[in-house]
Parts: sequence; C-alpha cells; structure tokens
Amino acid sequence: MTGKFLTADWRYVAMLNYVVDPEVLAPHVPRGTELETHGGRHFISLVGFLFLDTRLFGLPAFFHRNFEEVNLRFYVRRRVGEESRAGVVFIRELVSLPLVSEVARLAYNESYRTVPMQHRLVETNGRLQSVEYQFGRPRDRGWGYTRQRDGGTIEYRVEHPNWRVWSDARWELDGPLGEFYDAPFADILSGVPASASVSEGSAVAVHLPERIA
Repeated sequence: MTGKFLTADWRYVAMLNYVVDPEVLAPHVPRGTELETHGGRHFISLVGFLFLDTRLFGLPAFFHRNFEEVNLRFYVRRRVGEESRAGVVFIRELVSLPLVSEVARLAYNESYRTVPMQHRLVETNGRLQSVEYQFGRPRDRGWGYTRQRDGGTIEYRVEHPNWRVWSDARWELDGPLGEFYDAPFADILSGVPASASVSEGSAVAVHLPERIA
C-alpha cells in the first residue's frame, strides 16, 4: 500500500443519489474496473462537504486547510484476486481554491474545476438542522479510480471510519446546473433524486496513487 498523500477531516457530508442509465456512465469507467449495481440499478451521487485541517504528507496546507468541495461521482468495483474493491469515480469536482484544483489534476488527473463556493450550517443546541452548499456566482468508499490521458487507470486508497448517516433528508437543488455539468448530467441532476442523506463525516486519509495493470 502506498503512503498517505493527503489527510483531512471531511465534515457535514450532504448527498443526493440519482438513478442513471449505465450507458451514460460507460464512457467514464476506468479500464480495469466495472460498474457497480445496487438492486439492479446504477447511481450517480452529488456530494457536498467541508475539507477541514487539510495536510499534505503530514504538513499543514497553509491557506488551503479549510474549504468546501462538491463532487459528482459514480460507483465501480475492481477485483484483485479474491478481493472485491469498492471504488468511486469522479465526473466533476468543484472547489474554490485554484491550487487545490491544480494539485489534484497533476497528482491524480482528476476533473477539478475552480469556482466560487460557500456554505451555511444551521445548528440548534449543538445539533445540525441543515447544511447548504453553494457554488458558482449569484458554488463509504475505500478506493478511488481515475482514467488517465493515455487510457490507463490509477487506483488510490481512501481511509475513514464508518460514518453516522441521517437518511431521508429533505433536499433542494437549483440554479444553472448546465454551467457546471455537461450533458446529460445537468438534466439528470435536475430530476428528483432516489434518496438524500447527511453524514457527520470524520477524519480521512488519501494515499498516493498507483497505476493498475
């Protein structure tokens, strides 16, 4: 296993899950992985959360320690001997810090985009009541997989404990989604999600990538 590249806390994780035709995802599946099904259906997820206390190789990422991220992802598996590795593939990742985008593109070839972002939390007596992520102007998976420019695939380990999850969350998503997501994903996100949830999050560690055969 490779060493830890990035550690942080992922907090206030809000997720919307949409059923999607597997033919939509097929062009994005990295070589060496296969689409995962849940009850015969395939899903994409829009996920917003806070990166807190971000560190690279154990050192504080000065001026880039705390920020929002919203990503659009889908789910795959990779078989390694008798092991079946549950993984995630990112279609688009939005952050507000240009350096974060550049590091992610150079290290992992991830599809990051830099846009203005902000968030709002509402708590009552220390209990979370609502979380909102905004991007643009008035913005438990153990493995990650990314297609590379030459058609190959890199794999990286993501570690965090199991999260406490509040299911059946009330949700709202609006705005010019077509400015941030290509067809047909903007149209899919304009529909009604199959489920919505909020998680409290935890500390995480992202390991250095390895190229898979």
